Amino acid sequence: MRVVGFPRSRERRITPQTLIPNSETRRRISPVHTKAARFAWFVLAWNVVVILWGAYVRATGSGAGCGAHWPLCNGEFVPRAPSAEMLVEFSHRVTSGLALVAVVVLFVWVWRTVAAGHPARRGALLSLIFIVTEAMLGAALVLFRLVAKDESLARAMVMPLHLANTLVLLACLTLTAHWLSGGSPISLKGRGKHLWVVVALLVAMVGVGKTGAIAALGDTLYPASSFLEGLQADASATASLLLRLRILHPALGVVVGMALVFGLGAIPMDRSDRRGRAWRLVVASLAGVQMLLGFVNVWLLAPVWLQLVHLLVADLLWISLVLVSASILARRASSPSAGLRSSA
Repeated sequence: MRVVGFPRSRERRITPQTLIPNSETRRRISPVHTKAARFAWFVLAWNVVVILWGAYVRATGSGAGCGAHWPLCNGEFVPRAPSAEMLVEFSHRVTSGLALVAVVVLFVWVWRTVAAGHPARRGALLSLIFIVTEAMLGAALVLFRLVAKDESLARAMVMPLHLANTLVLLACLTLTAHWLSGGSPISLKGRGKHLWVVVALLVAMVGVGKTGAIAALGDTLYPASSFLEGLQADASATASLLLRLRILHPALGVVVGMALVFGLGAIPMDRSDRRGRAWRLVVASLAGVQMLLGFVNVWLLAPVWLQLVHLLVADLLWISLVLVSASILARRASSPSAGLRSSA
């Protein structure tokens, strides 16, 4: 006998589908903060633009355009009679200042709107820390006159450090945007050799970037008039240390490029992780393009426009590697109880 008004209770059946969190469940586990995520991706893109403009400052020898003054330009807030070099350097400082402000806004936004314990909070905090150190390194280059035609060992040491800090900053911004977009947190437990492969590839990419900074500085300070002249300068025992170290970048670039293709290809990925598999394909494609650009860059004697294209692809390759690494190391819901608790 059925009592009117009291519907029959339905016992929830446990099926394989209920043991695996669906897309709605995953959204509750890693909520998407749409507006903050869009702003985070914008901040990341803006920082890439600032990096490219900074490379243009270095390549054109405009780093001393504002003199040994920072943050002012030749002691003035806005230069009254700027030269071409001063405009290039001053505009870089303006865009860098805006990047700093944008990261501060992102940090405040995330910490005010995102729940405690969310990985995006740590990403935003680290982004703020590394953009501050980025500004400090840039200020040190100016205040200690390690710009323009300076050939000192100090500049050769600070430039790779500056580049490494830049890559870490981009990684933090990328992860912040990724997590705000619903990306799963990273878990290092039980990863075994896959963790070490990912870490080795990330460290190797930083190494390529640091040798690239040295090579670019050598191209700026000691431009060659022909390809053969450049090779002779690299092999000369009396040449500057920057020139003799320049060969490290293309050699290491080829080795790491091949390692990215085969190393990531050897790591099994979940077929349901379409984004991660797509980013792995992007990394392999960009690695091939980057190696080709490197050879063309050497053959054409590193023209400024090609240096910027080479750097842009390098930044995109680094961002893609960070995203596929985050996908490989993402925390997966593996236990039935975890799935049932999250869908309750």
